[in-house]
Amino acid sequence: MKYNRTGLAGDIGFSTIIDGKFKTCSLIVRFITELSRSTAAANALGIGALSTSNSSLRTLAELNEQLSALYGSGLSSSAVKRGDVQVLTLSASWICDKYAIDGEDISGGMLNIVRDCLFAPNVTDGAFDSESFMITKKDLLDRIDAELNSKRTYALSRAGEFAFRGEPAENSCYGTKESAEAVTAAGAYEAYKALMSSAQIEISYVAPEEDVRVQKLIEDGFAAVGRSVKPVTFTGRSPVRSEPETFSDEFDVRQCKMVLTFKSASEDVMALKMLNTLFGATPVSKLFMNVREKLSLCYYCASRLITPKGALMVDSGVERSSIGKAKDEILRQLDEIRKGNITDEEMSSALLTLDNALTQVGDTPSSYSSWYFERFCDGRQLTPEEEFREYQGVTKARIVQAANSLALDSIYIMYDKEDKE
Repeated sequence: MKYNRTGLAGDIGFSTIIDGKFKTCSLIVRFITELSRSTAAANALGIGALSTSNSSLRTLAELNEQLSALYGSGLSSSAVKRGDVQVLTLSASWICDKYAIDGEDISGGMLNIVRDCLFAPNVTDGAFDSESFMITKKDLLDRIDAELNSKRTYALSRAGEFAFRGEPAENSCYGTKESAEAVTAAGAYEAYKALMSSAQIEISYVAPEEDVRVQKLIEDGFAAVGRSVKPVTFTGRSPVRSEPETFSDEFDVRQCKMVLTFKSASEDVMALKMLNTLFGATPVSKLFMNVREKLSLCYYCASRLITPKGALMVDSGVERSSIGKAKDEILRQLDEIRKGNITDEEMSSALLTLDNALTQVGDTPSSYSSWYFERFCDGRQLTPEEEFREYQGVTKARIVQAANSLALDSIYIMYDKEDKE
């Protein structure tokens, strides 16, 4: 595998990840901007509209027909939150030319589609085509509804709103349902133009071999775009409350949800990641083995690290009668780590879990792209092998120190609609 990142004009990063084992090519364009309640939905719709049509293929049906003719190539968009940052992505994937039956130029065809989607979208009178835009809008509203319907996901989202109140990270990467419904085709087009001109842009090309046409497409396309980039901050530690606060909602659910958010000012990211693995990120972690299995206090109990915010969330599904006991046991298990009660077997299991996850990087083009994008955001270009060696260097003492750096900030509880008495 060969990785290289080049800075192009307009403050655009272009990375190539070349690995001869792949039989497909992927081009991933990421727009990176500060997450804001006022722009999140418009941004998501502005980039989302690029994957439903363009000035040459003016309907989703025409676009899908062309993609099918190119051996079932794919084109999609997405929006995710990374701390205080919104990352909007246009992704294309296709089979390598040498596997085409009649020697078709699949890459050339897909690059033409991506070029038109990015630089010549389906626009009339300063607005995205209404029919294509409504497809994009319905898709976004369906995603928002799906998050609400997945109560575990929604509980984590609500916990984030409270834990990061007053910070960009309190917002959803999609915006609210109300704000999404209010975005017009013209408003989404304005958001697209703003992202093209001011967002930080990182582009990845993952393929078995180089193709000079890819960089040329990017350089030629953005040469006509006036760029004045608004820098983003990838890491923004969240201040901890002086005293933990509890917030709650009631929903028509059979199972209550509880999310505990801890915050840390520690700069020892590797120790925090090891701590998270030991604490609640695996089926052999302290939370799973004790809170769930041994004491049966919850249906699930897991921890996740939000590295850009220096936060760790523990989410659980519990019966109303067990909420207090589950909370106490979660805190007790963290105290066990703070006291240094970590066995060699637990350390070995954590390293094995991390090693297994890292060895999977490179199994797919998307895993390569995600890995090197995350390292770019971290400001540390490590290979998976180099990161694992850093994990091997993390001592129990560093993990204990990381655990002691965690302070409980807030508790979110999603109650069922029963009498609280």
